[in-house]
Amino acid sequence: MTDQGYEEELRSERDYVAGLYTRLDAERARVKAEYEAALGGNGVGAMERDVGVRSLGRQVKRLDVVDNGLCFGRLDAVSGERSYIGRIGLFDEENDYRPVLLDWRAPAARPFYTATGANPEDMHRRRQFHTRGRRVLGFTDEDLGRPGGDAQGDAALLAAVNAPRGEGMRDIVATIQAEQDEIIRLDHPGVLVIEGGPGTGKTVVALHRVAYLLYTQRERMERHGALVVGPNPAFLDHIGRVLPSLGETDVVFTTTGDLVPGLHVTAEDVPEVARRKGSLKILDVLKAAVADRQRLPAEPVPIALKDVTVRIDAETAEWARQEARDSGLPHNEARAKFVEIVTYVLTERALGRIGKGWLSRDDRDEWESMRKGLLEDLAVDEKFTATIDELWPKLTPEGLLSSFYASAPADSGLFRARGDAWTVSDVPLLDELADLLGQDKTAEKAADAAAARARQAEAEYAEGVFQTMKLDREEMDEDVLLSAENLLYAEDLAERFEEADTRSLVERASADRDWTYRHVVVDEAQELSEMDWRVLMRRCPGRSFTVVGDLAQRRSAAGARSWGAMLKPYVAGRWVYRSLTVNYRTPAEIMAVAAAVLAEFAPEVKPPDSVRACGVRPWSRLVVPDELTSAVEEFVREEAGREGTSIVIGPPGVPGTVPASETKGLEFDAVLVVDPAAILADSPADLYVALTRATQRLGVLHEGPLPAALGGLAEVVRS
Repeated sequence: MTDQGYEEELRSERDYVAGLYTRLDAERARVKAEYEAALGGNGVGAMERDVGVRSLGRQVKRLDVVDNGLCFGRLDAVSGERSYIGRIGLFDEENDYRPVLLDWRAPAARPFYTATGANPEDMHRRRQFHTRGRRVLGFTDEDLGRPGGDAQGDAALLAAVNAPRGEGMRDIVATIQAEQDEIIRLDHPGVLVIEGGPGTGKTVVALHRVAYLLYTQRERMERHGALVVGPNPAFLDHIGRVLPSLGETDVVFTTTGDLVPGLHVTAEDVPEVARRKGSLKILDVLKAAVADRQRLPAEPVPIALKDVTVRIDAETAEWARQEARDSGLPHNEARAKFVEIVTYVLTERALGRIGKGWLSRDDRDEWESMRKGLLEDLAVDEKFTATIDELWPKLTPEGLLSSFYASAPADSGLFRARGDAWTVSDVPLLDELADLLGQDKTAEKAADAAAARARQAEAEYAEGVFQTMKLDREEMDEDVLLSAENLLYAEDLAERFEEADTRSLVERASADRDWTYRHVVVDEAQELSEMDWRVLMRRCPGRSFTVVGDLAQRRSAAGARSWGAMLKPYVAGRWVYRSLTVNYRTPAEIMAVAAAVLAEFAPEVKPPDSVRACGVRPWSRLVVPDELTSAVEEFVREEAGREGTSIVIGPPGVPGTVPASETKGLEFDAVLVVDPAAILADSPADLYVALTRATQRLGVLHEGPLPAALGGLAEVVRS
């Protein structure tokens, strides 16, 4: 194509994309107007209004976040048909809803990612736009169906991976590779495990898979949304922009320490304690702790009623306890059965004494009247209530676990002077106890009954208003009367007393421990314990998961040593495995150093192959203790003058550095690793992680001898 031809094509493409933005703005204005009208109610019921508001709210958000790079490519078929590819789909309403922009997830858009020179899939050309905001800066064409046709596509990929890192992870919607696309669109209803070494893009592939599922299964998923679980808040902040940039916002992001609403836990146990708490064997310990609170009285407890004294003895309590346990209900819900048996025994004994000699069993009304009186007396008897609370107390997960830790033997590893000083390993235990304990629903039932009475009163009031209007019909204008009747129809008027719940899905799901999701993504999944998995399986009864991890990077003593062993109890036969082998982030020079470390502690694992070299050899520098601070400051100053991001990684507790465990999944243009020997001694996997965070430049500062595995670094000597 000549320069003149290119400029003419560029003007044409700019005009087309400008037209797409005109359609986007019009659609956005229409949906926002409908959203504001829905907020006003428009005469519909509260439930219908809530559903409409949420649906329109989702559309508003979806349209609000796709401005940047709305259209990023064009696909030309051999037949001459052209398709523009973008973040969302747009249609020509005046022309049979002909698509003017294909959503990247649509089946017709797939060849944009999978067509090659060797297998063009009936495509002639792939065009990729270079954009900034709403403006098309230029384009690159890739001719398909002839040798060497992939060269421009490779150039587009390399341009993307070589670009300086910005704030947060970027989506790869314009440069998805064929092996990634296959995983993103995989039609599997169970658990998909994606394993890959550093830089293989497994996290961003998983996020694009969520966006794909939200698109293809919109009706099924949008009422429950998806959950993304990451290793720490910094990681979640890093990846948090990807799904919104793809037009998807019905996703909750959390860590394992935040899975129970109201808790935000970051502290960790020492490895041996974490391993013990993370094992399924802890279930028996928790169940025993609950059972230990279901007690029998050491001596009969006298309960003095008005006409008789009765006793709660061990035999009665044991019968009640067994009946309550056999009910299969959680502890707090089974309490009602325990109380029922105890009160039955006490009232039977009391009635036998009160009615002895003058009342026969045929006098049913008299018996029931006396029983009712006895039950009322027991309900307000403080000693009876206190005894029930002692024998079958109402328990909370936090209270039970806290007291358990505080009373544990000092040498058990579980003792803690302050029982509620929660760690991340405690969160799944608290969640398990929430199921084992359940809730005491007495107050809830009373509240429901009161609410039902209030609704009935509101309905009766509304009906009264309506009837009054009918009586005054002759005195009212006919149009006014008709409008008022429509407005004040009894059932609708009562419903208007209810406050609409306009919270977003993310807000509602985050606050509800019993919320269930249609799909769950678990990143850095090799770190999760057996107990962590129980929590997540409860959150997703349909067992639809995308599991992302790298067993070679496992550092948790309670983490996975094999995917099969961890998943078999829940989805035996319903999980599939896919691997990513190409490293898009780490240049070959840096990966060679990291691979030597990997070979030391996991020789059976093959490192991913880097797609590029950066031309800069990683370096090391020997410093004396007094020089360390100034050497770090020198690195920070140098990188501050360059475009991109940087970080200093060191052993835990070293001032001015970030532990490697907190950088998992993150990427930076430049990385400085401090004291690699100390990191290696603490965790070989952590050193591997630290070395593979850099996309361009890697430096190492060491005070003592370098670990042998780092012999490939270029030693820098400062005069």
